[in-house]
Amino acid sequence: MIEDKILDTDVLIIGAGIAGISAACHLKKHRPNTTFAILEGREQIGGTWSLFRYPGIRSDSDMPSFAFGFKPWTDKKAIADAHVIHDYLQSTVHEYDIDQHIRFGYHVISASFSSAENLWTVTTEHGEQKTLVTFKARVLLSCTGYYDYNAGYTPTFEGMNNFKGLVVHPQHWPENLDYTGKRVVVIGSGATAVTLIPAMTGKAGHVTMLQRSPGYVVSLPSVDPISNMLNKLFGHERAYPIIRRKNIALSRGLYKACQKFPDLMRKILIADVRRRLPKDFDVDTHFSPRYNPWDERLCVVPDGDLFKAFSSGKASVETDRITRFTEKGILLESGKELEADIIVTATGLNMLAFGGIHFEVDGQTVQIPETTIYKSMMLSSLPNFAFAFGYTNIAWTLKVDLTWQYLCRLLDYMDQEGHRTFEPIIGDPTMIREPFVDLASGYVQRGLAQFPKAGTHEPWTFKHAYELDKERLCHNPIADHALHFTGS
Repeated sequence: MIEDKILDTDVLIIGAGIAGISAACHLKKHRPNTTFAILEGREQIGGTWSLFRYPGIRSDSDMPSFAFGFKPWTDKKAIADAHVIHDYLQSTVHEYDIDQHIRFGYHVISASFSSAENLWTVTTEHGEQKTLVTFKARVLLSCTGYYDYNAGYTPTFEGMNNFKGLVVHPQHWPENLDYTGKRVVVIGSGATAVTLIPAMTGKAGHVTMLQRSPGYVVSLPSVDPISNMLNKLFGHERAYPIIRRKNIALSRGLYKACQKFPDLMRKILIADVRRRLPKDFDVDTHFSPRYNPWDERLCVVPDGDLFKAFSSGKASVETDRITRFTEKGILLESGKELEADIIVTATGLNMLAFGGIHFEVDGQTVQIPETTIYKSMMLSSLPNFAFAFGYTNIAWTLKVDLTWQYLCRLLDYMDQEGHRTFEPIIGDPTMIREPFVDLASGYVQRGLAQFPKAGTHEPWTFKHAYELDKERLCHNPIADHALHFTGS
């Protein structure tokens, strides 16, 4: 590998997915004189929305909440397909003239901060030749998401090599896979599985959802008549803030009700499922989870499409454990064998903290799990660094927009005061540290050890609470006891 030239910029953004695009747009709008670049390891924008290609991939949040606060969502569908979301992101990039700032094919391998220079040095591998290219930046923003783009998670099932059919993971869906008339088994019951099953039933011979245990599934309308009426009456620009406030209030209300009244909400959610399925359908076995609502994320199905697939007989569900794969399919612990031509392992993601980047400060390696999250967007003892991690209990992007609003306020404050660096520093060494995500989902529990922790008191908490973050990121003063500034 040959080292190429060093490129300088004020702000360096890692990732051209929805978080990176949001960061760039906020800088363009609120800090027009700030120079920035976006490094994207792949050859296109969009992150999740251009990576995944499995049938039916769509949002699992309403789009007026999931879309950017600064650019109205104008499509009539509130639950949108991936290609529509990608078009929206592409339109945003063009509208804000972000294209010229994106450098494709740059995979970041390390980032080192120098207190002497007050600068980050970021080393990347570029292109197939993996040429080393180094960037220097005053501020580094991580918009890498939370999972490994290279490999999804598939458990080791006994006898997988014996199966004569095709095994597919949704993260690596084969182009032009023809499943017409095929018997398909989808292993899993999460957001990916409940999306795949109704999308495949139109062409597949039969689709079976094989789950170890049931989860909560909620039906929402794909088209919101109230939102569309408001758009028609007031136009998109004026109606959008109203629609967002409505949807945020409803989502937060549902979450809080599940937290406060879990037994009642459990009955309501299961009753809704029961009324959408045939009377002889075994809801108690297949759709009555053992945990409380929102201990794991609720799965959204637009217009009840999953339940329609089961009701039509084109899809079915099995709640059982896998003994082993066989030549013909899967043998269950009950002794039943599910015959299949294609098995889809919708078994989750591999979490990856900050894209696997190696961080250093003044030559010393930073152990990410030993750091603590400040205001849900910075890390203790990591100068001039911020990251985006969205909400798990409401639309992901709501948090991302708040993060970059705060960043622009922070940079304005630093300019006014003549500061060169910011750094969160823990003043109370006895503060208890805890996981920043409290979901019980398997992929979360597998990957949490590599991530930083949150603290038990402000400003170190990570609450996944939109109203809390809006107050502390958009309205509270920038300067506080935990954020230290240096340099002039």
